[in-house]
Amino acid sequence: MFSFVARRYDTLRPVEVLIASGRIARITPARIGDGLTGAGSLPVVAPGFVDLQINGYQGREFNDPQLTAEKVRHVALAMDASGCTSFLATCTTDSYEVLANSFAVLARTIEELPEVAARIPGFHCEGPFISSIDGPRGAHPKQHVRVPTVEEFLRLQDAACGRIKLLTISPEFDEAIPVIRAAVKQGVIIAIGHTAATSEQITAAIDAGATMSTHLGNGAHPQIRRHPNYIWDQLADDRLTASLIVDGHHLPANVVKAMIRAKGTSRCVLVSDVTSLGGMPAGRYATGLGDLEVLDNGKLVIAGQRDILAGASLLMDTCVAQVMRFAGVSLTTAIEMASTQPAALIGRHDHRLDVGCPANLVLFDEPTAETTKLVIRRTMSRGEWV
Repeated sequence: MFSFVARRYDTLRPVEVLIASGRIARITPARIGDGLTGAGSLPVVAPGFVDLQINGYQGREFNDPQLTAEKVRHVALAMDASGCTSFLATCTTDSYEVLANSFAVLARTIEELPEVAARIPGFHCEGPFISSIDGPRGAHPKQHVRVPTVEEFLRLQDAACGRIKLLTISPEFDEAIPVIRAAVKQGVIIAIGHTAATSEQITAAIDAGATMSTHLGNGAHPQIRRHPNYIWDQLADDRLTASLIVDGHHLPANVVKAMIRAKGTSRCVLVSDVTSLGGMPAGRYATGLGDLEVLDNGKLVIAGQRDILAGASLLMDTCVAQVMRFAGVSLTTAIEMASTQPAALIGRHDHRLDVGCPANLVLFDEPTAETTKLVIRRTMSRGEWV
């Protein structure tokens, strides 16, 4: 049992937080003094970030035929430094054999390593049932894009020991609707993404149970008809929650602001979509997608130019700060878009800064108007500083 003093993210008032048996046992107002210079010197405390889309980090990726428990553990623990206390390990479009193996290794690692189980509550299957068209397909390999089938999804879910919690799918296939219905029956969240679907196909997917949009505004044509189109359709339907990559590279500031105003902050969550080149030094790298380059500002591009993105390399500590700058949202709202709201989507309604909730917390310096990345002081997992 121990306690610490910090300022609540939602009020900025100093509180003393008592931790016992891995949970928040008590939260009481704190008196400034006793060696503290004032409230402004205290860090801010918030529920840890929950990222629904982590593909890999520091040279390790989950789409790996040689994936091992140690590689999974490395990525899981590396997230601590960014304030991310849990995430969905994400596997993207690949052969059935690679996907099934990756999900199986992830599931075994969760069973064997408690520290990984504490950080990875489930998996995100992003593809392979997506558009094959250039633009909407994004960086997913075209040769592995395929028509959705209930049978393949169920086989992948079996390999994952039932831990697939989020499926990104394009409803441009007639065969997508039965897959959506089958996955929803298993409690899987369905997200529309990497799609060239028509308005009617998007509505049919939502009627069948789709409730999210994966990184809305990305995985799209460079040019589309002004209206109707699949971005307007998803923005307008209040049954969809949109995930947004607000790293300063994937969406312009005005687009972020407009999307959040259109959807409302309660229907937006932040994701990093970080890849294996996240956390790597600036430079050029040979990958399965060809030569890629991490620029000095963290932007990940196809090598030799500066505009065509090849994934993300920045984490939620950046996304929280940037969404405040881009959309003018409050610290409270930005934190909840990165923590309590994505947690609730995957059924973790006790991921809050409240008595009785699991002590998965992050402490950071209060951001200013110029902050582009939060300064993380400490991260707590299951009541332990990590």
